[in-house]
This record gives sequence, C-alpha cells and structure tokens, in this order.
Amino acid sequence: MDRIKNFGRATFSSLKIHNYRLYFIGQAVSLSGTWMQTVALGWLVLELSGSGTQLGIVVALQFLPMLLLGPWGGLVADRYNKRAILYCTQVAFFVLALGTSILIFAGGATMPILYAFALLFGVVRLFDNPARQTLVSELVDHAHLKNAVSLNATVNNLARAVGPSIAGVLIAGIGIAFCFFFNALTYVAAFITLLYMKGDTVHARAPKTRKKGELREGFRYVLATPLIRNTLIMMAFIGAFVFEFQVSLPILAQQVFHGDAKSYALLLAAMGAGSVLGGLFAAGRSAIAPHHLSMFMACFGVSLVAVALMPTLFLATCGMFVVGFFSINVTSLGNTIIQLESAPHMRGRVMALWGMAMMGSTPIGGPIIGFIGEFLGGRWGVGVGGAVALMTAAAAIVILRRNNVLQTISPAVESLLQTPYPSRGRRK
Repeated sequence: MDRIKNFGRATFSSLKIHNYRLYFIGQAVSLSGTWMQTVALGWLVLELSGSGTQLGIVVALQFLPMLLLGPWGGLVADRYNKRAILYCTQVAFFVLALGTSILIFAGGATMPILYAFALLFGVVRLFDNPARQTLVSELVDHAHLKNAVSLNATVNNLARAVGPSIAGVLIAGIGIAFCFFFNALTYVAAFITLLYMKGDTVHARAPKTRKKGELREGFRYVLATPLIRNTLIMMAFIGAFVFEFQVSLPILAQQVFHGDAKSYALLLAAMGAGSVLGGLFAAGRSAIAPHHLSMFMACFGVSLVAVALMPTLFLATCGMFVVGFFSINVTSLGNTIIQLESAPHMRGRVMALWGMAMMGSTPIGGPIIGFIGEFLGGRWGVGVGGAVALMTAAAAIVILRRNNVLQTISPAVESLLQTPYPSRGRRK
C-alpha cells in the first residue's frame, strides 16, 4: 500500500503546484475539444471529397506554418510573456472554431473553406505551441519539471481518449457542426484558467530584448548539442510518417472496416486510453536514458504493424490501445530529454524546433500517407508508419552510440535540482 501511495505522490507531484494545476485542468478541457474537432474535420473532409489525398492535404495545411515559420514562433515565445501569447491564441482559436461551426450548420462548408480553416488554425498554432510547451517550465520548479512535462503529455492523450468519444456521439446524434461549437467553448475554459493563475508564483524570466541573429543562434545551439540535434532528427521522421493518425485512421475505419465516424472515434479513443496509461508510467519513472527512446520507438513500430494486420475493428481497437501506450513514451521521452538538455534562455527556440519536427513535418508526410491509404489501401497507411518507426529505432541506436550519449541522463536531472541551469558539458 505504501508503494502505491508513493507512486501516486511521485506521479502527480506537480499537481500540488497551484498554477500548474490550473494549467493542467485548462489543457484537459481545451485539448478534449481539439480532438473532438480533429475527428469532425477529418470525417467532414472524407464526406465532402471521399479522398484520402485530400484529407492528407487538409491535415498538412494545419501544420504548414509550423514547417515554414516554426523558429519564429519559438522566438516570440522567448521574447514575450507566454501567458499573454496564450491569451491571444485562445481568443483566435475560439473565433475560428465558432465561425466554422456556423458555416457548417448553415450548409456552407466546402473544401476551399476547410483549406482556409486548416491554414489559419495552423498559423495560430505556430505561436500557441511553443508558448504552451515552454510555459510548463515557468509554472514549476526544476524538481518537478520532468513530472510536469510527462503529465502535460498525458493530458493530451487523456483528451485523445475523451474528445473522440464525445465527437462520435455528437456526429451521430446532432451533427458535425456541434463538435466545432463545443470546441470553441473549451477555449473559453482555457482562457479562464490562465486568468486565475497567481502571477507572483510563476517562475518567469524577464522578456528578452530584441537583438540580431537570434534565430541563427538557436540553430547553432541545436547543431552544437548532439543529444538535442539527434533527438530532433529522429522525431522528425516519426512526426512525418508515423504520427499521421488524423490521415491513416479515418481511411482505415472507412475503407477497411466499412465503419462510420464512430469507428474512427473508437480507434482514436483507444489510442488515447493507452496513452493515458503510458503517460502515467512515464510520469512515475525516476530515471531516463536516450536508449530508452529507441526501445520504445521499436515497440511503437511493432504495435503499428500489428494494427495494420488486424482482421476486425475490435482487434484493431485493442491494438491501438497498445500503440497509445508506446507512442506517449516516445513523445514524452523525446520532449523531456530536449527540455532537460536545453538552457532556459534557448528553450523556446528549441521547443519550436521540436514542434517543427513533430508537427511541422506533417505537410511532408500527411499527403504521402493519404495517397498510400487511398490507392494502396487503408492498412498500408498504418503499416508504413510502423515500418518507418522500426527503421528509425534501428538508426537511433547507431546514432546514439556513435555520439557517445547512450547512457542515463538521471545525473542531469539531479543537477537540475541543485543548479539553476543544466550542465552543458559533454558527458563521459
């Protein structure tokens, strides 16, 4: 019993901090709405076009600004108050979701409108993502940073379990437009939680003054730091071809299992539920190592290939639960390694490059996976992602060994508890 209590305290330790607890609640509500919208948008595109390639393009447009302008989003996060940025992005997201809901309800939704919505949503996300990612490090002290990052990843996947389930019910019961409408309301909830944070307990740095060469400085910093550089390269491949579930799963549900929006929602919800369990496992882990990333990446790939081969929707849903468990460990480990390895004054730019690797790569992979799913079959879209994960895991082992970084980074975690900045020296 004591072990269970201690595990619980360790797993949820960051929630004792008032501001982080508010942030966690706001994100849980807001991200649930975002996943509702994700299901609704993907299914609406398939209803209007019947094309996996078109679905891939719409998904790609949401992340195109991240690919083209990602470092600028991180620079803004480093230069300005992150809560102020998030106030603006929540309002912008609210307007976009509400406006799209009205258009769909009025019967005015067309593919060009959905293209425009996806692109504008991506522009707002360009500034929202690095500010949201790096705000976590200002809401907690260094002792709670790893736990907070892991819980932050967990809440996204909790939302992936809850949001699609609600979306499936709404689409079947009252229509797609209401998914966008309820998503708009969730941004109001996120805005309110930001307002109620206690400003004097946020560990914020003073906004940076503008100077020339800041973007180049960020790129040079990443290139000169092997662990960050190699992790970002690996995650770029994973982001481009593996995390394309907004494209591959609707096609799998519709073409292979002849299902509806509820079938797609079920697959996403199962993945989200597995991710919650995996996230709790990640949050309770006291020591991490770069080679753990390749291990979980390999398991991620195997589970995806297994899902691609499943004969029924029920078995594929069970498989997606396992996929979710391993996927959250891949993203949580990558995110934690990069945040712990980054100097605080560089973290916004580094996390913007993380966003480019994980989400900005979607304009490359999304249309490719959509094309594969449309013309080769829905199983291939999922299977190709699994194969890429396996190849990346194999390459990761070689790269990490070659750069002499295949060892535990738990000493770095300990040093964070003692010094204001992580050590930048080469590990022996």
